[in-house]
Parts: sequence; C-alpha cells; structure tokens
Amino acid sequence: MMADPTLRPFALLVAAASLVAVARGAYPLTTDSNCHCYKTNATSSNYFAHHDFFDFRALTQYANIPKPLGSFEANAQAPPVNAFFTSTPWTSRWAIQNWNNTALLYMNNTDVNDATVKMTNTPNNIYIERNNENGANGQSSYLTMRTVRHSDFQSASEIESKSNGYQFLSIRMYARTKGATGAVTAMFTYRPPPQPQNISLVQEADLEIRTRDPPNYVQYTNQPAWNSTSDIPEATRNASLPGGRRWSDWAHYRMDWTPGSSTWYVNGQLASTISFQVPRDPAQVMFNSWSDGGSWSGHMPVNAEAYLQMQWIEMVYNNTDPGSVKTGKCVNVCSIDETTKIGQPVLITGGTSATNPTPNAPGACAAARYGQCAGKTWNGCKTCAAGTTCKFQNDYYSQCL
Repeated sequence: MMADPTLRPFALLVAAASLVAVARGAYPLTTDSNCHCYKTNATSSNYFAHHDFFDFRALTQYANIPKPLGSFEANAQAPPVNAFFTSTPWTSRWAIQNWNNTALLYMNNTDVNDATVKMTNTPNNIYIERNNENGANGQSSYLTMRTVRHSDFQSASEIESKSNGYQFLSIRMYARTKGATGAVTAMFTYRPPPQPQNISLVQEADLEIRTRDPPNYVQYTNQPAWNSTSDIPEATRNASLPGGRRWSDWAHYRMDWTPGSSTWYVNGQLASTISFQVPRDPAQVMFNSWSDGGSWSGHMPVNAEAYLQMQWIEMVYNNTDPGSVKTGKCVNVCSIDETTKIGQPVLITGGTSATNPTPNAPGACAAARYGQCAGKTWNGCKTCAAGTTCKFQNDYYSQCL
C-alpha cells in the first residue's frame, strides 16, 4: 500500500547478519503433515503453526502474456487469464482484485490520497511468463504482476489472501522488479482502517520498491508511519540491497512480523528492523504492482509498463481463522530455513521425517522473551523460554517476561 507522502525516508546503514545455516542439510527432509510447528532462524527465533508454499517455476503450460486492454471498463471486467488462476489451489488462498481508485479521487482529500491518475486493478495484468533467460537453472516460468500507463488511466494488479486472520508470520518471495520509472511493487500485510479517512488506524507492514528510486534501494515501512505528536519517520527505513545488487535482479526477500517488531531480510542478510507502529491485529497478506500519479509512486510515461515477477512465495504463520488454531504441544519442530530443497521443510527436533523415521521425542515450542504466549485467538507457542513466565496483559494478549 502507499506510504504517507509526507515522509522523508532516510538511509540506513545495515550490518550484514547472515541467516545461512552453518550446516545446511544436517536435518532430514520431511512433510508438513509431520510438523507441529516451524521455527525460524532469524536474529531471534520464532515459532509458527502453519506452512504454505506457492511455486510458479514449472507452469509453462499456462505461460501467456496477455495484451494490455485499452479501456478502463474492460480492465475492471476482465476474467482471469487462464485456468491456473481459477484452480482450487489458487482460489482457496488468493483473490485477484479489480477495485479502482475513483471513489478516493472523488473525495478530493489529499490527506487520504493525492492520486492524479484514475487507476483500476485487473486480472488481465496477472499471468504466467516463460523464463527463457540464461542461468534459469531449470526454472521454466514465473508469475508476473504488471502495471501499465494508458493514455488516460493506469491499469494495475493486486492479489490478496482470502484469509484476514494472519497474526504474525514470516513471509518470503524470490522476486524482482523491472520496468519504467513511476511504479511501485510491494509485499505487505494489511488491516484496513474502519473508514478510508481514518488512515491513522491502518495496520500494515510493507516491503516496497519504487522504480523512481535508486536501483538498489528498497522501502521498509510500518503503517501508519507517523503519529499526531511526531513527524519523524521512525516507522520507515530506506536501505540498500546487499552485495551491490539491484531490485531488477532476482533476490530472496523476507519479512518477519512478530509481536512488537517487523524485520526484513534480503538474500539472508538483515535489512531493517522497526519496532514503531508494529501491526498488532489479524491481517491479510497482499502483493501488488501499481501507479496512480501521486507523490508516492510518481508518474509513469504513457504506454510504459512495470512488473513484479515472482518464482515462488513461501510463508510460515499463525492464523486466527476458525479451524486454523492449533492446540497441543509442538513435538515435531520443523524449519524452512535449514532445508536443502526450497518449499520442503526439514525436521529439526523430534518426530518422524520423510527419510529417517524415528519415534516421537518429547518437547514443546517456547516463545522467546517478550513474545506472545496466550490470548483468546492465540495459536502459537503457549510456554515461555527459560527464565521467563507468561504474564497476562489482556484477554487477547499475554507476554513472556
């Protein structure tokens, strides 16, 4: 989503904090059915109840680049471009959007939105593309999300999770951004305000790339990124990609949303950690590619295009939806960080693996100091790390102190 246009992000000097496992491959591959929880290997470890992997690397049977549609109405009414986007594996998790910004434009309130171009999201801008590049290493396709500047409007693309119940997660994508200046691509969590004008009540954690920025800069933001007592952009960081890379290069992007902190990594290295205005309540997961001629995105040239391209999306998460809350001990602890095969977890303690079955071992996951440990909708670890105890804060939140 669009960051507040009054912000002036500043450069952040980032210490390289590698997350690469010392002995990657030391744990046996397993399946999600054998995992009671998933432990991440961040600067502070966290536990999550669920794992999803969405792989776009071998879908050449769906590969087709649709021509941009010339009218605003045709874009809004366009169907999904092929059967992949109407299949159950996709529609059970994701919804392609076709909303537009005309209502915001008619509000004529620049405090809420300062767009100067009419914009509509369209399924026609989301498609599978062949990967014909040298060095593809057998990765034959990827998903593309396009935005196009037409003569009198902008067509954009957005996918939203069907669930509004994600409450803490670690989400990753192997992706790149390409195209003309004036566009924005993003991976983010989003909980809307009760009314569009109540922007101070939005809850959001973003990874955004603006194509008008330097080719190695990425925006990391918690929303709202300001409050009534301070205009210091404490909730926004603008950091260079590690190793001299550009956002037009394929890279592994990761965002960890945990109680009291949003943390971002690129290619296994820490990029930013923000503890100001951290989202608290259940939210959606979203990806988009857009421009609206506002102060945040800037203007794209007429007939220009820009793209967010993804080979895969992966996340471990907790979810408050009915039927998604896990109970019981975390006997089998798994990891998606220590694996040798992207998308397939490894068993790091207890239980049975796909290649080396062993009897169940005792154990339970433990929340780190300051992490959540209880609450009416909490489905994560319910015990605390050694030296801490679970302290009641309110009906929905208890913390390890």
